Order: sequence, then C-alpha cells, then structure tokens
Amino acid sequence: MAQLLSGKDVSEDIRQKIKAEVSSIQETNPKFKPGLAIVQVGGWTEDGNQVGGREDSNVYIAQKLKNASLVGVDARHVQLPRTATQPEIIQAVQKLNEDPSVHGIIVQLPLDTENTVDTHLVTNTILAEKDVDGLHQINAGKLARGDLDDCILPCTPRGCLELIKRTGVDITGKTAVVLGRSKIVGAPMSNLLTWNHATVTVCHSKTVNLPDITKTADILVVAIGRAQMVKKDWVKPGAIVIDCGINSIPDETKKSGRRLVGDTDFNEIKEVASWITPVPGGVGPMTVAMLLQNTLEQAKQKLKSQTGSWSLSPLELKLKVPVPSDLEIAQSQTPKYVNTLAQEVNLLPEEVDLYGKKKAKVSLDVLNRLQSEPDGKYVVVTGITPTPLGEGKSTTTIGLTQAIGAHLKKNVFACVRQPSQGPTFGIKGGAAGGGYSQVIPMEEFNLHLTGDIHAITAANNLLAAQIDARMFHEATQTDEALYRRLVPDSKGKRAFSKIQVRRLNKLGIDKTNPNDLTPEEVKKFVRLDMDPATITWQRVMDTNDRFLRSITIGQGPQEKGKTRQCQFDIAVASEIMAILALTTSLQDMRERLGNMVVASSRDGVPVTADDLGVSGALTVLMKDAVRPNLMQTLEGTPVFVHAGPFANIAHGNSSILADKIALKLVGESGFVVTEAGFGADIGMEKFFDIKCRYSGLIPNAVVLVATIRALKMHGGGPTVVAGVPLPKEYVEENLDLLEKGFANLQKQIENANKFGVPVVVAINGFATDTQAEKELIQKLSRDNGAFDAIICNHWAEGGKGAVDLAKAVDKACQQPSNFKFLYDVTLPIEEKIAIIAREIYGADGIDIKPEAQEQIDRYRKQGFNDLPICMAKTHLSLSHDPTLKGRPTGFTVPIREARASIGAGFIYPLLGTMSTMPGLPTRPCFYDIDIDPETEEIVGLS
Repeated sequence: MAQLLSGKDVSEDIRQKIKAEVSSIQETNPKFKPGLAIVQVGGWTEDGNQVGGREDSNVYIAQKLKNASLVGVDARHVQLPRTATQPEIIQAVQKLNEDPSVHGIIVQLPLDTENTVDTHLVTNTILAEKDVDGLHQINAGKLARGDLDDCILPCTPRGCLELIKRTGVDITGKTAVVLGRSKIVGAPMSNLLTWNHATVTVCHSKTVNLPDITKTADILVVAIGRAQMVKKDWVKPGAIVIDCGINSIPDETKKSGRRLVGDTDFNEIKEVASWITPVPGGVGPMTVAMLLQNTLEQAKQKLKSQTGSWSLSPLELKLKVPVPSDLEIAQSQTPKYVNTLAQEVNLLPEEVDLYGKKKAKVSLDVLNRLQSEPDGKYVVVTGITPTPLGEGKSTTTIGLTQAIGAHLKKNVFACVRQPSQGPTFGIKGGAAGGGYSQVIPMEEFNLHLTGDIHAITAANNLLAAQIDARMFHEATQTDEALYRRLVPDSKGKRAFSKIQVRRLNKLGIDKTNPNDLTPEEVKKFVRLDMDPATITWQRVMDTNDRFLRSITIGQGPQEKGKTRQCQFDIAVASEIMAILALTTSLQDMRERLGNMVVASSRDGVPVTADDLGVSGALTVLMKDAVRPNLMQTLEGTPVFVHAGPFANIAHGNSSILADKIALKLVGESGFVVTEAGFGADIGMEKFFDIKCRYSGLIPNAVVLVATIRALKMHGGGPTVVAGVPLPKEYVEENLDLLEKGFANLQKQIENANKFGVPVVVAINGFATDTQAEKELIQKLSRDNGAFDAIICNHWAEGGKGAVDLAKAVDKACQQPSNFKFLYDVTLPIEEKIAIIAREIYGADGIDIKPEAQEQIDRYRKQGFNDLPICMAKTHLSLSHDPTLKGRPTGFTVPIREARASIGAGFIYPLLGTMSTMPGLPTRPCFYDIDIDPETEEIVGLS
C-alpha cells in the first residue's frame, strides 16, 4: 500500500518557512516586502467590474492571493478586460517590470480574450528575473542546459521535485519517466530530473508501447490531462507516482454531480506504488507554494543586489610615456554605457533617466529605498592654499577613487562639482581632473552636462525680473488696481492662489475670500514696498564678463524712468546654486527657494521669493536639476557630478543629495570621496561647518593635497610667468625653501585637526621631486599632526599611482571619529566671523566696516543671527590679501560687506576685495578650443 504524498502538508510547511523568513528579514530591513503581480485577461469590464470569465482562473487566482497574504507576500491582482489588445496586455506587463515593489509576475493562462494574442510573446515580455512562473525563454533555456542556480524553476515541476525529495528516496541513478511534454510541466520536469541525475524518458501521445515504458520507472510523473488514464499495470511495484493532472468527471454521489480526479487511477495504483500524490491535495497546493517561494527568492535577490557588493567592471588604462594631453587621454578611453554602470552599482532602471549614452540623472527615490542601509565611509579631499603651479586636488579625488574601486576592489563613489563655463573658457580650464585620473566624457563634463547650471540661470533671472517688475507695478498702480490684477476675477469668481495664501498667513490675515479683505489688508497684501538700496539679488550668467559687474537697468522708454544700478554675477555664485548643493529633498528645496530674502522693505521687513509669488515656479525650473548626474572615471568607477558653487564666494562643495545617495549605494564597507573647493581654510571649513551641519553626515577622513613645488612657492619661491620655463628653484632640490613653505601645509593640517578628523596628506609627485624632498615632507607632515603622508603618482598612472594613498585612507577611516564644529551657531554673527578668522586663517582679529555692521545688525533684527558663516575671501592666501603666501601672521581681516543667503542658510561676509563676476584674461582658454566638423571631436579643451 502506497504512502500518501500530501501536497497540503508539505505546502503548509513551506508556507510557514516563507512566513518566518519574511519576518526575519524585516527585522533588519523593515521595508522588505516580496511583491507578486497576477495579470488576468478576461472576466472584467473596462471599469473593473467582474462579468463571468473563466471560473477555473478565478478560483486559482483567489487561492494565490489568499496564500500570499498568509505568508507576508504583497500580491496584487491586475485585471484586464476581454477587449484588451496585445499591445495593452504587453504595456501592463512592462509597467509591472518597471515597478520596484514587484518581484514576481505571472500571467494567468489561458488568456480569456476576444482578440488574437501571442501568449508566448506576452510571457516573454516579463523580465526573466521577475518570471516566477519560470516560463520565460531565458529561464527555460538555462534550465534545459542545467544552469539551475541561475534561473527560476517553473512552479509545478519544482513542487513535484520537492515532493519526490520528501520521500527520502535518492534520485541519483533512478529511472524516471515523464508522461507528457508540455512546456509548463512535462519538458521542464524532465530537465529537472535529468540535472538531479536521474535517467529520464519523456513519453507523449505518439509514444509506442506506453505501458511497457512507464513500468520501467522508479519515478513516474504524469501530466497528460486525461482522467485516470494510467492504470495499475502501467506502474512498477514500489514506484513513486506524481500525478499533475486535475480533471472533472461525473459522480452522482456528489452534490455537484462531479468530482476531481487526476491522470492516474489513484485507487488502483496505490496498491502497487510506494508513494503517490492524491488529487486534489497533491501537486496543486505545491504549485502555489512554489510560486510564493520563487517570489520570495527573487525579492531576496533584489535586496542583495541593492545592498551587497557591486559587479563593477573596471576599464583598463593604456598608460603612455610621456603622458599625453588630458583631452587626448579622455578621448582615447571608451566609457561604459551609463545604464550598464548604473546596473553595476545596484541602481534600478526606474531610478535612472538617461541623458544620451554616457550620463544620466539619478532619482532621489534611491534614498527611500535604501534608507535602512548603513552609510559608507565619508572622505573629503582638500588642499593647501592654491598657487599658479597647481596642486591637483580634483586629480587626486579621481585618482583616489580609481584606486579604491578599480584596484582595491571596494565600492566607491566620487562626488564632485559641475564646473562653471566661466573658468572653462576663461583662464582655469575645466575641472574633470587630469592625466590618467579624470571624469569622462571630459567634454560633456566640462560643458553643458545635463543643463543644471542653465536651470539655475533661468530660475535666478526669473526672480530678478520679478523683483524689478513688481517694483515697477507698485510704483505705477493704486492699491485697488494692484489687487485687481494680482487676484483677478475669472467668470465671476476670485480666488487666492496657493502661494498667495502663504503670504496672507505670513501677514496674519486668515481670510480666504478675496472680497472680504479690508482696504488696510489689501494694502498690506499688495505692497512689498522694497527699498532698492537693500536689494541683494542680482542677475547671473555662466560666462566671465567683467563689463557686467556694474550696469544700469530700466533705460527703455516703457520703464518710465525706473532705472536702477545693479550687476551680473557668475551663475555659480547664485544663491540657488548654494540651495541646490545644500538641499535634502525636493520639498526642502521648495521651502529654501521660498525663504530666499532678496531685499528689505522700507520698514525693514525681509522680502522673500515667496512674497514675490515666484518660488513655486523656481522649483518647477529646478525639478530635474535637483537629481545628481551619474558619470564615470577613466577606470570605470562611478562619479556623481552635482552642483558647483565657488568656494571663495560661496560654500564650494558638491551636493548633499549626491553624497547621501552615494553613501547608501556603496554600503557600510564602501567609500564616498568628495572634494571641497580651493584650500582647506575655505572649502574644507565650509564643508564641515555648513555642509555637514545641514546634512548631519559625519566625515571619517580628510585628504590634504600638496605638491613640493607649490610648497616651495609658499616658502618664498620666485614668481611663475606663463609661457616662461619654471625657475630652477622649482625643478632642482631645495630643502630649505621647501621647509619654509611647509608652514602653509602645517597650518592646513592644524585646521583639519581642529574638527577632530584624521588627516592624510597626499603629495602629488612630479618627475623633478627628489627623494630627499619627498621624505622631508612626509616626515614634517607626520610630525605635525597628519595621520599619514603618502607620495602619489595618479596623474601619470591612474588609480595604480594612488593605491598607497587609498590604503592609508582606509586605515584613517577606521580611527574613531571625534568630529566637532568650529563654532556654535547661536553665537553673535560678529563672534562667529572672528572665530573663523583667528582659528582658521591665523588672523589677530577682524575689522568690521560700518556698512557691514549695519547689514549684520539688520540680519540680527530680522531673526537671522543663528545661521552658519560662509566667508567670501581670496583663495590665494590664508589671509584676505592674495599676495601673502605661506603662513602669514599679524594681520587683521577687514569685513567690508555682509550678505545673507537665507534660503541656502548662511550669512556670507565679504573680506577685502571680492568679485562675484570674474573677467576674461588677455588670452582666454577659448583660443585653443575648436571642433573637427568631420568627426565632431572637440579639440583644445583642458
């Protein structure tokens, strides 16, 4: 007598294990929820009402939905009407393919449709990794060739195999016969048994002497769809019999007049078989259980791919000596397609919007998906006070990233700023790095990229236009006329817009009907009464143009003499750029843009972008710019390029959002390397005191970049003249000059240590550096507070030349963090400025000019005292005087003006003479820039 192989019992055991595993995973990943979508065509009207349909399909789907809910699988029923066309069905499947919450998709077969539909095409539209029915041709092909660990097994065959294994019989070497060759059961069942080492025969309707063959089987699997066809004399004594059939036959003893039976004669065969599955209650429940098991496994795979190590494929460098130009190197490397790179770093397709083939925007939804994941290590690259000889800070950022990713094989992201076209076409050139440590494609990086700076320019100038337009309209209209135009009558009705309600609330007016306002309330509402002398908002453009530093506007006859002197700033100096860099979400950006103070009223009340009614429109212009841009290095490691505020006239760091997304993507053992603009006294101080204050992120290490020849200049070396060979002091050994110049590096090491973060000095090597000079700087650095000092050669060797630096940074990041801010934001504005001047610049004190003091007093009165400070000073000296090199002492810092970026969230004092619009030099970079009309290759960009 055969023992009963109860699918009900085994499937219940499987369901309990699935439920327990889902709960266990959710303890560490609370958002984990396996998602299953069941697509049914037919039985539904277009408005979602059930109208008959296949009863068997309705029953099967109800069972799947019920079982899914019991084990913690989020199952949804996607219902399409019988009128659904093939394109509509495929579109529904593709939508589910793109849904990150769906890990498994099945299409209920047969399709109950009145149209001609290619079922094979529909099932193959499902992504192979979401095909939990195992019907996709990729999964079927992998199963056929034995790649069982790399495919999804069909539910019914997998359930049958599990039942066979539950008997305790070893399949290896057994003779197995599969009766039936369907794509859903028979064919994949034979493959499964073959790769579990049984000797398999497949029988079908054309097989001769069927009983003679089935009687040889130690394992007999029947799936032919014919009621009770297989009899006792077809079965070998002691065989395991798996019946996959389900057929309805007449039975007068049943209330319905019918009962369900399998493809075998159960009552006969149980006399000879050792094990047999009943019908119902055998294979059927196992099919549903395995569907849920497949869904769980795919959800686990997705979770692992999102949080585990990357499948990054580095690009090989073909190093040349001598090192070619930056552009030649960049153009000689073929970048990966950016969608490939995105997949390698575990970004989902729906989180990536391609801008061509080599760059993409990344959705902020990544932060929601990975919010429970720990951050990686956070490293900021800064430098000594810049010199005309260059220090290679951007090059070091990229070289270090290439070393960590391509050579140490650790997850790593570089996060860098987008360069302004002002310097690109002016005197400095681009900012993609240099030599064999660059962001590519270098041309796209240095030019328009994805249009973020253009969006900032458009938003900034829209606000500037509204300021002058509003002053004009207020000066030329009565209160009533203004009110009538600001809140117009539309078909007999007047209503405040959403942004106007915000202004009413700010004014303390709680009325919502425009007709209810009193004349006094109307006046308060329509009159901003801006004092032109207090306007701080300027127009911008992304070009160096010295003749726009002071202009007069409103000279046209229609402006009725309402002229005003103002200026243009470089686009990256716009407060909107600073907001882009400091914002933490789209909603946060909307609030920051609304809070921007552009002027004060004649009564001293701050006037904001919200008051001007324009902040919603500004956010619309910035909605794409808020997403970081994905690019890559020469060695194929990922880079986020996002935001580009200058460090001398703004806070000089790439975006918080890029850093946060990158820290989640690299995972706990990975690294994010970001760069702070100019020297440590400027970009690094602002990175710590402004960026980290708003982001809440804790840095793990500082990389402080220096070169031996730049330090010689700080030690009193001669002036460098463009086009003239370097003086011998810079190309010959001079330990005395180098030791004097170390004073600048020493001060910057001290500055970093004030924040409690370990400092690794990166010494960019040149062929003219002697061994004695290298050893001197390493010793002095280590003796004066550096965690380590490493000689690097990444400009000439790429990541290989920064491997030692990468190892040192890794060790530094393992040190305990004692991070602290330099000052308490609640201190008076003057005291915060003085602390930065004394502690970071080494000044004796500050001298606040009357105009600056008046501005500071106004900001304090307006409630803006408790903001961090963003010092606008020269980058060419620790002091305010660009001619003072090394480590100057005995100086007092003049504060000639103080401005407020309330939306960005800082006060920025201007030290000495600081221009917010650079000018073009005698020979700008654009003399060398051109394009080959034949190949469209750019030449001369650096």
